[in-house]
Amino acid sequence: MVYFQNAKNFETIVDTDTFKAKLKIGDILSINVSTLNLEVTKPYNLVEATGGDGGGQLIDYLIDADGNIDYPVLGKIKMIGLTVEEAKALLKKKFEQGQLLKDPVVIMRIKNYRVSILGWVNNPGVYPISGERISILEAIAMAGDLNINGKRKDIMVIRDFNGTKTYTEIDLTSKEVFNSPVFYLTQNDIVYVKPNKGGISRASGDSRIGVISSVAGIIVSLAVILTR
Repeated sequence: MVYFQNAKNFETIVDTDTFKAKLKIGDILSINVSTLNLEVTKPYNLVEATGGDGGGQLIDYLIDADGNIDYPVLGKIKMIGLTVEEAKALLKKKFEQGQLLKDPVVIMRIKNYRVSILGWVNNPGVYPISGERISILEAIAMAGDLNINGKRKDIMVIRDFNGTKTYTEIDLTSKEVFNSPVFYLTQNDIVYVKPNKGGISRASGDSRIGVISSVAGIIVSLAVILTR
C-alpha cells in the first residue's frame, strides 16, 4: 500500500501547524530554576535523596486534579492548559513580581511524555518521547511501521484531555494526513492500527486452526483409550 498517493511531483505543502503540547492533569513536570546567585535558588530546587552519599535528584511536580502544582514558596500554581513555554513564563513572572529572584532562568520539561502504539504494527508498545513534539509518522516509524495486515486508510488516534476522550481517524494513503488535527501527537495519545481484510481473515483462520487442533487432540486421545 503506497502512502500519500495523491501527492503530486514537486508539489509543495507548507507546514503552518504551530502545535505545542499543552499541560494536562496527571502530567509530571521537571522544573529547574537558576540565577547568577545559585544559593538563592535552593528553596526552589528541592532535592530528593537517592542514596547515602548525600546526592539526589530534583523532585518532580504532579499536576493535580484541579490543574495545579504545589510549588515551593509560591504555593499552588495553575498549570493546566498552558504550553511549556507559557508555564515557564508564568513562573518567571511570579519570581520577579514577588522580588524573589532576579533574572531567573526556568528549565521545564514534561517527564511522562509518551505515546502508545497498538494493533497491526511490527513493534507495538509504549514509547517515551524525549522532545515536546512528535508526528504520527515518526511514532509509527518507531513502532517498525505497519505490518502487511495493517489498515492504512483508517488509523485511529485516541486523545484524552482531562477526562474527555476524542477519537480521530487518519488516512496514511492521502497527503491530507499532514493537515490532520492529530498529525502531531500529544502526551499519552493512543494510536491504534486496525486490521485489514487479510488481517481479519488471518485472525479468524488462526482461531479455527486452534479449535480444529483441540478437537483432533480429543479424538486421538479417545482412540488411544478405546484401543487399550
